[in-house]
Amino acid sequence: MKDTFSTYHPLLNMLYFVGVIGVTVFVVHPVILAISLFGGIAYSVLLKGWKKTVKFNLIFSIPMMLIVALMNPMFNHYGVTIIGYLHNGNPFTLESCVYGLVMAMMLVCTMIWFSCYTIVMTSDKFIYLFGKIIPALSLVLSMCLRFVPKFIREAGVISDGQKCIGRSTENGSLVKRAKHGITIFSILVTWALENAIETSDSMKCRGYGEKGRTAFSLYRFDKRDILCLLFMGASFALTLFGFSKGYTFCQYNPKIIVKGIPLTAGSLLVYLAFLLFSVLPVVLELWDRYQWKQRRKQVEKAEQANYRLWEVQD
Repeated sequence: MKDTFSTYHPLLNMLYFVGVIGVTVFVVHPVILAISLFGGIAYSVLLKGWKKTVKFNLIFSIPMMLIVALMNPMFNHYGVTIIGYLHNGNPFTLESCVYGLVMAMMLVCTMIWFSCYTIVMTSDKFIYLFGKIIPALSLVLSMCLRFVPKFIREAGVISDGQKCIGRSTENGSLVKRAKHGITIFSILVTWALENAIETSDSMKCRGYGEKGRTAFSLYRFDKRDILCLLFMGASFALTLFGFSKGYTFCQYNPKIIVKGIPLTAGSLLVYLAFLLFSVLPVVLELWDRYQWKQRRKQVEKAEQANYRLWEVQD
């Protein structure tokens, strides 16, 4: 699905994801991560729908979150609040448990935002931004990012085709399912190699690497992009200002110290600024839909007025 924010200039798309993912990775404040999680899920639902978002979170995010949350207190024993002791005598502390939950939330938020990134930042946008600066690296990165979702889609197509001839990985004994899985994987690898050769031949025929070769693009930085950039810059600058002032300072070793809980004027400023930044694509989409509905109502009213005028004339 193509949302409103995807139609903005690629530079804005890239700056937005760099900002929101950067804050998510480097700021381990629980409220900031909760805001990031809310914004990521909202944007993911907008792009992929409820079913795919819930499926992604249940299959990948929740199990990974539980694994990270449980592994951290088992291997890290810092903190002064001891809950108990493990079988090997190492302490099981509250600080390590809380930090494990925070790290798990950070990992889930990052995965959700990157899933949105792969939909919005297409390969042509990436090459448009970095093609002249790092042409070879930008091409390799765009192909790698594009290959993963394409590989998954092709795996589904091959799996469905094999089911039609009785080679399903869901039925039969364990040995048969393993054989069918190996067959599907072999077909998938063969397809990937053939696709790489076809891509190479296509690039060679189009003159890739030749001197003087230009690239065509339809991206223009207009007034709408300028207004969006100003809003993004203002909200992100307020967020960074709050971080620099320590309004959302937090630490988990040796004691848990989390500023901004309860709310203060400074922390509220940071939370609101980052919330506006993180939900910007969703707000733009909802505003665009509202304007579309208003235009539709105006057109319908105009059509009804013209119809009544024709009736009076008749």
